[in-house]
Amino acid sequence: MTVAVSVEGLTKDFGSFRAVDDLTFDLPQGDVIGFVGPNGAGKSTTIRMLLGLIRPTSGSGRVFGDPISNPPAYMDRVGALVESPTLYPQLSGYRNLLVLALLSGLSETRVDEVLDIVGLTDRAQDRYSDYSLGMKQRLGIAAALLQDPDLLILDEPTNGLDPAGTVEMRNLLRGLGAAGTTVMVSSHLLSEIQAACDRLVVIQNGRLVFTGTIDELLGSRQDRIVAVPEYPSDLPAVLTIAAGAGREAAEIDGAARILAPIEWAADLNRLATAAGVTLRELRPDAVDLEEAFLEMTETQGRSDT
Repeated sequence: MTVAVSVEGLTKDFGSFRAVDDLTFDLPQGDVIGFVGPNGAGKSTTIRMLLGLIRPTSGSGRVFGDPISNPPAYMDRVGALVESPTLYPQLSGYRNLLVLALLSGLSETRVDEVLDIVGLTDRAQDRYSDYSLGMKQRLGIAAALLQDPDLLILDEPTNGLDPAGTVEMRNLLRGLGAAGTTVMVSSHLLSEIQAACDRLVVIQNGRLVFTGTIDELLGSRQDRIVAVPEYPSDLPAVLTIAAGAGREAAEIDGAARILAPIEWAADLNRLATAAGVTLRELRPDAVDLEEAFLEMTETQGRSDT
């Protein structure tokens, strides 16, 4: 595995407050990586250390093999969008990018290329002030892509986006990953992280909780069955049947969620029929990143107390 980003023991204190606590992880080159955690988990602080905007209190990190203590060594290979982009409101999207390109010694051709990548070619001549929030975010990403970076770091790129803008951002991230760009994206929208990313780094209270593929995280969850009786009044009977068979069960949204492999569904159906209960729905519990994330961070939170 070729590593794009590697941190070891990365720690950042602000006075007596420890924002990032002994983080260690590697990010493979060429993946789209979701960097997730609750508010205040330390995501933005970590990103700012990787970009050389703030210095760590202790620990180390490398980007493409160069230490984060020397950002000029690697920043020409990195593009970043931290919070909302700040561009000239009266200039068109094209003119904004052209200014940045000329300052960086890049050609006008590159401006056309990045506008095409983010899907703004048809709106390139519109004023930036007339762009929707989603279009402004995409133009900010276009600016980050001007130097054709090997690593793109995006801090909460879906903040404030409507559903259509969120889908646009998801498709953009997928496209960048398919083209070979390593993308590190922090977000609170876990459903979008699940749809767009290959891997996860999960932090809580500045500490690492999980690093690996999404499949590895979801595969670690125990199987569950969802059973819905024909008549809601039979739900307590379904829970009793499951408990009598030694299965942990709970009522959630009018259904019985039972901790058991899907193969046990046939046994449950027979037991319910014998008890005079008809099940109108019997299915495996859908694998959900948000639920797995909440379970993981709640467990970590309890271990910290």
